Amino acid sequence: DLFQGEEWKRHDAVTGRRLVLGNGDVRLHYAVAGETSPLYRNAIGDECVYVESGTGVVETVFGDLMVGEGDYVVIPRATTHRWVPVGDAPLRVYAIEANSHIAPPKRYLSRFGQFLEHAPYCERDLRLPTDPQTVDATEAEAQGIEVYIKHRGPGAGGIAGSVHVLPHHPFDVVGWDGCLYPYVFNIADYMPITGKVHQPPPAHQVFEGNNFVICNFVPRKVDYHELAVPVPYYHSNVDSDEVMFYVGGDYEARKGSGIGIGSITLHPGGHAHGPQPGAMERSLGAEFFDELAVMVDTFRPLEVGEAGATVDDGKYAWTWAGGRQ
Repeated sequence: DLFQGEEWKRHDAVTGRRLVLGNGDVRLHYAVAGETSPLYRNAIGDECVYVESGTGVVETVFGDLMVGEGDYVVIPRATTHRWVPVGDAPLRVYAIEANSHIAPPKRYLSRFGQFLEHAPYCERDLRLPTDPQTVDATEAEAQGIEVYIKHRGPGAGGIAGSVHVLPHHPFDVVGWDGCLYPYVFNIADYMPITGKVHQPPPAHQVFEGNNFVICNFVPRKVDYHELAVPVPYYHSNVDSDEVMFYVGGDYEARKGSGIGIGSITLHPGGHAHGPQPGAMERSLGAEFFDELAVMVDTFRPLEVGEAGATVDDGKYAWTWAGGRQ
């Protein structure tokens, strides 16, 4: 666990993020928060933050978003916001920071931007911000409001960011207009695409950015051909690195590998991987998988971050070796 004891109470969901994996296109962070974050603008790219557990409010210039377990929170680039944990439990988040925009897959959208009927979710599933807050601008002007801005290139002390002091509160607005705004989508509202035979990972895609995709594996009916093998076959991702974050249920293909809820695995491109020995036989005749995972596939290699190196168990790569290391 990256956050032992009561340490989480001193961290927030922005400055408390620890880098697990990343490259020039996307960075994967994990944070456990008990404090309100500073006002924050990511000027590099959009963020898609998955809430593993806990509850909170994401206050934005567009209004508030109530968030909880299973929520994807999509925050467009340069949106001023802050994370406010609610309740006594920590807010655990998996932050996917892009160097681009993050949006639903193009194949699910019409040329006018609406979700098509075959898409696994639709506009009705998206939760939008409430009305903007009422802020005492006079008091804010007297104090000065600091906004942390993350941008390209080093800032003071080598930190890629700066602090902008405003003479007014950034949430002191009367409304907003347009088609760019933060929203929430809950993973439980994703309608999995199933088939008579095994469906490849792109069938589970939920979002995409430049040079990466986000997929989710949710509880679902599995292959119903009489000769189907429900677990995935052995394969190697020739064009991508694959990162799996296991957040619920029991991942059928990897039983016995040491993976548990909260685990993150990395399968670099070109490395063959697949079901744990014996998993294929155990899956025959199965009709339903109770598993929940968030997957990020990147099309450029990932580097291991500080947090990823800290929690590497040193054993996962050998779980197919039958005890040989």
